Amino acid sequence: MNIYLESFGIFFKIGAFTIGGGYAMVPLIENEIVTKRKWIAQEDFIDLLAISQSAPGILAVNISIFIGYKLRGIRGSIVTALGTILPSFIIILAIALFFHNFKDNPIVERIFKGIRPAVVALIAAPTFTMGKSAKINRYNLWVPVVSALLIWLLGFSPIWIIIAAGVGGFLWGKFKSTKDKAGKI
Repeated sequence: MNIYLESFGIFFKIGAFTIGGGYAMVPLIENEIVTKRKWIAQEDFIDLLAISQSAPGILAVNISIFIGYKLRGIRGSIVTALGTILPSFIIILAIALFFHNFKDNPIVERIFKGIRPAVVALIAAPTFTMGKSAKINRYNLWVPVVSALLIWLLGFSPIWIIIAAGVGGFLWGKFKSTKDKAGKI
């Protein structure tokens, strides 16, 4: 099968049937791209995910663009981005056309109240998967915990957390490199 059609189909399907946004899409994308098709290695996927989260814009679109680019360059990124965007666009357009017909329907309200807890679970699941893939253990668990608390309790901007984590990671890498070199001498 043509990789452009196949990748478009994968991202269209994920975009059409994932409720909860980008984080809910992550395990589905990982399953399709890393596990089933082995188009991208697990380590590369984690790196693409980190870059996607750091880049401005919508996570699902960002990751689809980066994966498409990794697979087939600019054309691949356009195809995967369209596959991700089109379902939402079509669904929102249909809702906008007919919303006035069911906006006050109590059944629709109950359905959305029932979906909310499932969306939380869909967001939590990839968080734990990413934690395992990022090799978070008892020694470095404090980094995501402190970061989350700084954002949640003290209102720190995630941008400052990302910058601090990047600088901290760079300095730690330099320290480890220096320590490793000193141990070899």
